[in-house]
Amino acid sequence: MTTSTTTPGGYLIGTDIGGTFTDLVLLEEGQRPRLFKSPTTPHDRSQGIINALELAAEAIGKPLAQFATEIRYFAHGTTAATNALIERKGARTGLLTTAGFADTMLIQRSMTSWVGMGSATGHYSRRRNPEPLVARADIAEIPERVDAAGRILLPLDENEVRSALRRLRDSGVTALSVSFLWSFLDPAHELRVLELVEQEWPEVYLTLSHEVAPVIGEYERTATTAVNSYLGPVIRDYMENLEGRLQRTGFQGELSVMDSGGGVMRAADAARRSASLLTSGPAGGVLATAKLAGAMGFGNVITSDMGGTSFDVGLVLDGEPLVERQSEVGNYHLSIPRIKVTAIGAGGGSIAWVDEVGALVVGPESAGSVPGPACYGRGGERPTVTDADVVLGIIDPGYFLGGRMTLDRAGAEEAIRTHVAEPLGMTVEEAALGIRTVADNQMADLLRKVTVEQGRDPRDFAVFAYGGAGPTHACSYTQAAGINTLVVPPTSTVHSAYGTVTADRFRALQATDLQRTAPGAADAAAEFDLGRLNAGLNDLTTRVHTDLDADPAARFVRSVHLKFRRQTHELPVVLPEGEVTVEVMRAVVEEFFGTYERIYGTGTALRSAGLELNTLRVEGRVAVDALAPAAPPTAGDLAVARIGAREVVFAEVGRVEVPVFRGELVGPGAELIGPAVLEFEGTTIVVGPGQELAVDSDVNIIINCKGN
Repeated sequence: MTTSTTTPGGYLIGTDIGGTFTDLVLLEEGQRPRLFKSPTTPHDRSQGIINALELAAEAIGKPLAQFATEIRYFAHGTTAATNALIERKGARTGLLTTAGFADTMLIQRSMTSWVGMGSATGHYSRRRNPEPLVARADIAEIPERVDAAGRILLPLDENEVRSALRRLRDSGVTALSVSFLWSFLDPAHELRVLELVEQEWPEVYLTLSHEVAPVIGEYERTATTAVNSYLGPVIRDYMENLEGRLQRTGFQGELSVMDSGGGVMRAADAARRSASLLTSGPAGGVLATAKLAGAMGFGNVITSDMGGTSFDVGLVLDGEPLVERQSEVGNYHLSIPRIKVTAIGAGGGSIAWVDEVGALVVGPESAGSVPGPACYGRGGERPTVTDADVVLGIIDPGYFLGGRMTLDRAGAEEAIRTHVAEPLGMTVEEAALGIRTVADNQMADLLRKVTVEQGRDPRDFAVFAYGGAGPTHACSYTQAAGINTLVVPPTSTVHSAYGTVTADRFRALQATDLQRTAPGAADAAAEFDLGRLNAGLNDLTTRVHTDLDADPAARFVRSVHLKFRRQTHELPVVLPEGEVTVEVMRAVVEEFFGTYERIYGTGTALRSAGLELNTLRVEGRVAVDALAPAAPPTAGDLAVARIGAREVVFAEVGRVEVPVFRGELVGPGAELIGPAVLEFEGTTIVVGPGQELAVDSDVNIIINCKGN
């Protein structure tokens, strides 16, 4: 399949910046993916990308200046938006809102964490509002009013707008958000503010709520608008810096950025839709997993990405990534659909420590890439999960990053001895095993949280493990979660980066269209205004297609979100192609009833209650050019792949000698029973005692964690 996204010839690059390592994957016609890792450079994260590019250029035997000119497509996943929001390092942001609604963002809404049910707050008495993104003094109330039918009740007071703009500009505000009540039904007042801003303050970064979140819910819409402006200048500067660094190497192609909703967008669009970059990096891994899982015949999958800083988990249900319509980031609730990823502070760099009551704790604090774990020899003195893996014999200190980085085992032992073993009266080996066990159980708990707590049986899922540390711990946390099947893809060490370069160009728009049917209606589908519904869908489709450069290869998915009257939560139903007729709508209603009962139980669908249709959504995708596949790998000979043996400590059997294999030489058809260690340049795969490993024809490593 070919599109305008790329042109024939050259290299395709995918990158993902993590807290500890920057990952890069290189795709080339007829070749298997080439994988590279370089330490993340917190002072300027673009430098880490250049360093990884240099590794790729060296691997193919070309100077960077020549290699860069032959890159035709460059995709990037980043945590820049998430970091700026959580660390509160965005731009000083002002807000124009309808008079009487200045406190909307400060009051928020009574979500679960407000009533003692959220993990972040624990108990109602400890609940705290998030640190405001917009100071109360930077919120301006503007006389204007549109009602719930989209009728203008009070014209916009333009003098008040001009006065507010001048006051905010003079006070040092550099980004502006505008969120008027019911503006998504009639945006005339917000559009007039745009004209006034162009006259009074053209240099300010501006977000209008009807453009970024044209949906019902004044708090979520206002929060989304403010977050987009708060992050906008940060992402704009980040993208300009990255593009500039790439162009100075000789790169002349297209830079795309991972959208949290399920695809990539151009860097210029990312600067305008900065809120869409939240969870940008992890989304790539979930997308890549969904494609691979479908090809392997797995419908339900838990994605698990363990890097140096965090452990990120997503779900693929019936072949599709789980997408949440509203998300919570930095304790703000946003009306931006995104691939749902749940994260905890458990990575290779997570620091182990003993708390005040003498309990061993791992994370959430991370050593990051600077100074890094104690074994890095860069000044880190506190023990981490990676230090424990080195002490236990799981990671070979002489073959970290394929031997490009030598680890200090003695430094790891000393850090564990000082901070964990001696305070707990343990040996260093016992303390290291304790660190690994605590971390693995924390990750297993998260697997159970996203399944059992949501009414799903974890035994119905396979776990896909990736990230630099994921394959090293996956056999333990998968088994602890009660799941049998574990898959480690050949791109595991840079899987999220691989997801960015293989993801479709993506654009999604949604809008509110409030329609209700009467309770007890014999034919609810016939009561919807289908003319209005079709017009709304057509408008969204046109706008999405325009954002995709009217590419003729674009494909679209349209959906409506339905709920029962007076209920809160909506369920999306995908529409067939073509005009939505009464017959189509009847099928949609029946699909809604069926989905509702599948989720909430037989008999729970209250057919006589009446329906509400609130949201229309259109997603557009354009596929990246397909590359000719590489030649099938030859069968693997374990005797050739075996490079020796070493002692490794397992919780189940203690210290035992295990065979060690060069991972890249373990090919299709290979089988073994653990314990065993497979060493790759970017990761180490551990097969636990009694667990069974098999390699399929595409070199996916499949481990039966239940074993024999």
